[in-house]
Amino acid sequence: MISSFPPRSWAGIDDVVILGGGLAGLFCALKLAPRPVTIITGAPIGEGASSAWAQGGIAAAVGPGDSVESHLADTIAAGAGLVDARIARGMAAEAADRVHDLLEYGVPFDRDLDGALRLSREAAHSQRRIVRVSGDMAGKAIMSALVAAVRRTPSIRVLEGFVGEQLRTEGQYVTGVVARDRRGGLSDRLHFATRAVVLASGGIGHLYEVTTNPPEARGEGLAMAARAGALIADPEFVQFHPTAVDIGTDPAPLATEALRGEGATIVDSEGRRFMLEIHPDGELAPRDIVARGVHEARRSGRGAFLDCRSAIGGSFPERFPTVYASCRAAGIDPVGDLIPIAPAAHYHMGGVHVDARGRSSLDGLWACGEAASTGAHGANRLASNSLLEAVVFAARIAEDIQGLLPNHKMVPWPDAPAGEARFAEAGDDDAMRMLRATMSRDVGVVRTRTGLVEALAIFSDLGHQARSPAMKNALVVARLVASAALARQESRGGHYRSDFPEADPVFARRTFLTLADAEQAARHAIAA
Repeated sequence: MISSFPPRSWAGIDDVVILGGGLAGLFCALKLAPRPVTIITGAPIGEGASSAWAQGGIAAAVGPGDSVESHLADTIAAGAGLVDARIARGMAAEAADRVHDLLEYGVPFDRDLDGALRLSREAAHSQRRIVRVSGDMAGKAIMSALVAAVRRTPSIRVLEGFVGEQLRTEGQYVTGVVARDRRGGLSDRLHFATRAVVLASGGIGHLYEVTTNPPEARGEGLAMAARAGALIADPEFVQFHPTAVDIGTDPAPLATEALRGEGATIVDSEGRRFMLEIHPDGELAPRDIVARGVHEARRSGRGAFLDCRSAIGGSFPERFPTVYASCRAAGIDPVGDLIPIAPAAHYHMGGVHVDARGRSSLDGLWACGEAASTGAHGANRLASNSLLEAVVFAARIAEDIQGLLPNHKMVPWPDAPAGEARFAEAGDDDAMRMLRATMSRDVGVVRTRTGLVEALAIFSDLGHQARSPAMKNALVVARLVASAALARQESRGGHYRSDFPEADPVFARRTFLTLADAEQAARHAIAA
């Protein structure tokens, strides 16, 4: 059993607790209705979640000439040999039903004049199958519709301003959650005794200096599960989006891949389209290849820019309003100017290992969304499969919980803790800045053994100094990613080792490890 801080108060027995207020968490809660559910989220629902920032959309084979098998083939190709084909096929097959669910919840997906869903194409897709909203506003529109649905569902209680910190266990069974009140200090905690916990707490992008993820994306759910002994899968595979808008903000605004799907090109400071020299698909090559191309152009001093002038031109404000607003706020007019870009930590293919029903290796614990690793993405996520995976597995988890725990407990909920809703955390301290800089330098787009060992040594030193639970959780995730990256002596998908630049058939397998495994590997590497 994991020791924990004494809770501030006991909140009674909660039938189901969902950690995270993004797409996966809200969709799961709605699918569980009218079963009582408590959603714990560090920010107001609809905010602080990467889902709300997604610009592309949802991949679904719903257009003429498209098929589940074609979607599956593209997913497998992008996943660089590590996709679980059974999982990916099931995900693609359920896409149309989940899109229909979202329509029922009020998501205003784009339609053509005949009323059919308007579809776009993104990198590594062989067909136009991306269901979007107003060009680049899918995430915001989906979250807005689901937040409204959650607000009008009486069986769902939302506790905003609380961050999951630790899982309580008895043997292999998860029995509760300790959550920290962001408005208070170390003593301000609530303990939730549970029958089921669903981790939908998002990714790890904010552990890197340049990221498109919100500040809440620091892998706390992943760390909680790892500390409880859960099996972790594929933590070394981090996807870097190649076209974050490089204007020095944290997080960095995203220039959606749909821009390249509509013909935008990537050039250096001399106007040369260098991606055509790297891959025959040029700007529409898999994201890891484009990210490395942009990384090298910037490292060599040539710079990297997105050129939308010919392909998008004057229609930019109407077709891609989110990107346009971000650029204009930085003094860039994308109608006539090049957009400076940089690779940014964007999506984690790794996470808590789950099966086809979203069950983790611990009883009573499920995971979905970016906190989970289902095997659907392999070593490199296909564009716009993330929102699809989130809703598919959220629905499966809801069905599984209903089947396993058919008689829900109707326990009166106490009043939510009183207090002014102040959600903003303090900025990064020196330790967190060091961690983020180290992750970007040594565990980023390009990795080497020397850099990874140095990173593990730095994380060890930071661990001796860490006092806050948030920093301790961040270091857990950092060690998992770096240890797995050190062990994988090859390059595959989102993991690139310049000292092992080719894929090795010996490593054509997924990674499975526990926190104890990662810590042992780190100790051996540092001592060597």
